[in-house]
Amino acid sequence: MLAEVAGLRHVFPGARGLAPVVVLDGVSATIAPGMITGVVGPDGAGKTTLLRLLAGLLRPTAGRVTVLGHDMATDAQAAHGGIGYMPQRFGLYEDLSVAENLSLFSDLHAMPAAVRADRIPRLLGFTGLAPFTARLAGQLSGGMKQKLGLACALLARPRLLLLDEPSVGVDPASRRELWAMVAAMLAEGRAEGMGVVWATAYLDEAERCGRVLLLHEGRMLADAPPGDFLAPLRGRVFSLAVPEAGRRAAGRLAAAAASVLDVAVAGDALRLVLRPGAAPPDQAALGGSALVPVAPRFEDGFIDRLAVAPAVAPAEPARPRHGDGPVIEVHDLVRRFGAFTAVDRVSFSVARGEIFGLLGPNGAGKSTTFRMLCGLLRPSGGSARVAGQDLLRAPAQARARIGYMAQRFSLYGELTVAENLHFFARVYGLDRHAQAAAIADALARFDLDAVRGSVAAALPLGVKQRLALAAALLHRPDILFLDEPTSGVDPLARRAFWARIGALAEAGVTILVTSHFMDEAEYCDRLGIISAGKLIATDTPAGMRARVRGPDLPAPTLEDAFIRLVGASP
Repeated sequence: MLAEVAGLRHVFPGARGLAPVVVLDGVSATIAPGMITGVVGPDGAGKTTLLRLLAGLLRPTAGRVTVLGHDMATDAQAAHGGIGYMPQRFGLYEDLSVAENLSLFSDLHAMPAAVRADRIPRLLGFTGLAPFTARLAGQLSGGMKQKLGLACALLARPRLLLLDEPSVGVDPASRRELWAMVAAMLAEGRAEGMGVVWATAYLDEAERCGRVLLLHEGRMLADAPPGDFLAPLRGRVFSLAVPEAGRRAAGRLAAAAASVLDVAVAGDALRLVLRPGAAPPDQAALGGSALVPVAPRFEDGFIDRLAVAPAVAPAEPARPRHGDGPVIEVHDLVRRFGAFTAVDRVSFSVARGEIFGLLGPNGAGKSTTFRMLCGLLRPSGGSARVAGQDLLRAPAQARARIGYMAQRFSLYGELTVAENLHFFARVYGLDRHAQAAAIADALARFDLDAVRGSVAAALPLGVKQRLALAAALLHRPDILFLDEPTSGVDPLARRAFWARIGALAEAGVTILVTSHFMDEAEYCDRLGIISAGKLIATDTPAGMRARVRGPDLPAPTLEDAFIRLVGASP
C-alpha cells in the first residue's frame, strides 16, 4: 500500500474562543498503487484535512498516518521526496513566467540540471504549455494555471500524487484535459507503483476512480468502488418529462413528495431518486408525463448514502414590476485592455424573472462582461441598460437595483456572520430599522442564525455561499448577478442554492449567472456561450443540445454541446 490511515482523528482549535472543531474522527483507509482513489463528501467533511495529513503538512491529533512506509508524525521528511501535492489554490508565483515557476520548483526539489532538462520539456509538452513558457503565471487562464500547478506537482515524479479539487473553477474542456493528463501519467507510472488521491466536488470524476472514499462530518461513510454506490439504486431512479416552462414548479412539488429522496434537472426532464421501497409519485400531479426508469449514476449513490432530504427553498416575496421590456439589454458591448479586446461586440437581453446563464472557457470574457453590467468596469464601447438605467450615464442608479455575488465571495473573513451582514446592509444604504429587519430575515431564511457569531473565514464553503447570497439580497434587488457562485461547493449545497435561485426567479428577480458546472446550467431558462470575447450562441439548454445532435452524438449532454460549439468557433 502507498498509504494507510488508522483511527485518524484531527481537531482544530476554535476561533475567537469557540469550541474546538473535530474535523476527522476515527477515519481508517488505505491508498493502493496503480489507481486513482477519489475523496468526496459535503463541505466541511474533512477532505482537505485528510490530504494535508497525507502530505505531512499537519500532524494528527490521534491515530496513525503512514505514507510510503514512513510514519508521518515522526518521519515525514523521509516520505516527502515521493509525494506530490497540489492544494486547492496552488502556490504559483504569479509575477514569474511559466518557465520560471517550473525552474523554481525544480530548485526546491534540488533537482540536478540533467534531470530538469529532461523533465521540464516533457511536462510542458504533456500539459500543452510549451508555447506559453514566457507568459507570466498571473496572466494565464484558470485552466492553464491548473495545468501549470499539475506540472509543478509532477516535477519530482512522485509515487503518491495528492490532488485537492484540481478541476474547480475550470471550464469543461479543460477539466477533461486535466483528467486525461492525470490518467495518462498514472498509466506511465503504474509500473513504478504510482497512485493518485483526487478530492473532487465533481461526482462524474469520482465515478471514474478505482475506489471512492466518502467522508461526512469527519467520519468515513463509505469506502468502495463506484459500482457499489449504484447497486442499491436499481429500480429507484426515474426520468420525468416535464414541459420546460413548468419545470421549476414541478421540481418543487417533487422535492416535497414523501417518496422522493432527490430531484435534479437532467436534460429535458426531471431526474427523481426514490426512497427505498417507495412508489413513484403521481406524474400527473407533478405536471409531467412519461415517467421512465433510468440507470442510476454515482451522484444518486452519493445522495443515497448521505440520506439528506431534498432542498426546498422558502417562497420569495414578489418583486414589483418595472415595465414590460427586457430588464437587461446589452448591445455591441466592448471592453479593451490596451491592445487586447476582452469582450468583442456582445449583444443579448434578459427578461424579468428569467435565469440567463453565461458560459464559456476560462478567459473568454464572462467575468469582464459581468463587471461591466454591475457598473464595476466601464465599457470601451457599445451600450448596456440594467433595470432601465444606462450604465454609462447612471451607474449609481443601476447598481442600487442590483445584487452581486462575486466569483470569490466578497466576505470579510475576520468579521462574524452578523458583522458581515451589518456591513453590507450599511453599504446598501439601509436605515437602522431596515437593517435590523433585513438582517433578522436573512439569518432566518438562509439558516445562518446558529453561526451568527462565527467568523466568516472559519465557515465551510457551503455556509460561506449562503452568507454571500444573503448579503447580496439584503436590499431586495430586482436583478441578481452571480459570478460562478458554486465553484468548489459540494453537490448538496449546489442543490440547495439552485432551489433558492428558482424561488427568486419565480418571484420576479432577473438572474444572470456564470458557471462551469454544465449540470446546473440546465436550470437556466436560456444560455449564452462566449468564446474569445464573442457571443457565439444563444439558446435554451435543449436548443444547445439540439445544435450538436447527430449520428455521431445522438444523445448529447450539455457538456458535449459546450465543447463542440466552443471547438467550432473561430
